[in-house]
Amino acid sequence: MAQKKLLRFAQIKDFNNVHEYPAGMQGEWRTYFKNNNPVILELACGRGEYTVGLATLYPNKNFIGVDIKGNRMYIGAKKALDNKLTNAAFLRTQIEKITDYFSPGEVDEIWITFPDPQLRISKAKKRLTHPRFLRLYQQVLKSDGIIHLKTDSPDLYDFTKLVAAKYDLQIIKDDANIYTDKIITPELNIKTHYESLDIAQSNTIHYLQFILPVKIKNEDDALQQLLQKNIEADLA
Repeated sequence: MAQKKLLRFAQIKDFNNVHEYPAGMQGEWRTYFKNNNPVILELACGRGEYTVGLATLYPNKNFIGVDIKGNRMYIGAKKALDNKLTNAAFLRTQIEKITDYFSPGEVDEIWITFPDPQLRISKAKKRLTHPRFLRLYQQVLKSDGIIHLKTDSPDLYDFTKLVAAKYDLQIIKDDANIYTDKIITPELNIKTHYESLDIAQSNTIHYLQFILPVKIKNEDDALQQLLQKNIEADLA
């Protein structure tokens, strides 16, 4: 397994759709794609199923999968090359460094699909919908840019709704279980490897679509205290 990972790491260095810690890419993504179409990110893209799936559905939009794990990214990047998807690319970096690679307003939308829910309260700041991450997204998103969250974790879903209420996020769509809907939009029908694993064992897929406020309040300590109180109340 270790040898396979090393092989994939070596191979993606030759993929023209994979950018590993690239220099000078701020404000240059539309030049890279050779068009002025919207730029949409998939954060913590893993194997890149959503990046590839969305690029296939919407050829007039540009999609970039962002992740640090190159051996997983290899799968989606190779599929995009095999399918000649010129509107799909991959960026290998930490999400915390996203502002190093995109200029203000360069990103039109963000997808967060089945991220690690970081269930321990002590690790809440690592959740990709925590305000410390939302502030980073705000620096690269256009003013009315939409963020999509798709998760099988009820904890992350409830946490994000709590953040939305406390930090004045505008929720556009709140779906507690997309598979109870009579009609599912094509983008929500895309399946990822982690969805098939159903790690949360909930058999339920939650979806939130929201817009950030003009300014995100700095009340993160109060949020952490509230989370701790909620846990203590549940245990009482």
